[in-house]
Amino acid sequence: MQKSLYTFIFIMLLLPLAQASKPPVFATSDGAINGYDPVAYFTEKNPVKGSDQYAFEWKGETFKFASAENMALFKADPQKYAPQYGGYCAFAVSKGATATTVPEAWTVVEDKLYLNYSLEVRERWRKDIPGHIAAADQNWPDVLE
Repeated sequence: MQKSLYTFIFIMLLLPLAQASKPPVFATSDGAINGYDPVAYFTEKNPVKGSDQYAFEWKGETFKFASAENMALFKADPQKYAPQYGGYCAFAVSKGATATTVPEAWTVVEDKLYLNYSLEVRERWRKDIPGHIAAADQNWPDVLE
């Protein structure tokens, strides 16, 4: 019994070392950024679900778009339309961590898309956007490790 307990503790201590770093782009089974069209945040000023018909792989994840036009815009300049911090929660990255995001919690600041974990977190993010961006820029991409 004691030997198995020590084995369990040993494995649990080593587990974080064995885990791979997080991918550079937040994705779910629906694709990058929950399957939403990153271009639509700029053109429609709303989250719009992407389509499997307009899919493009970038940085190892599949981005989906609502139209061929949006996909073409992204392909021509992915850095312009891709969410900051790989689509992970910008507030979490500013705090030295990563978190998932929801499509409705977004902000465009100086032509850059920032996503957040929830609408409540977005409100916290908005209280000091410049400060949070500065902190997140310092933490990114180290938070993926």
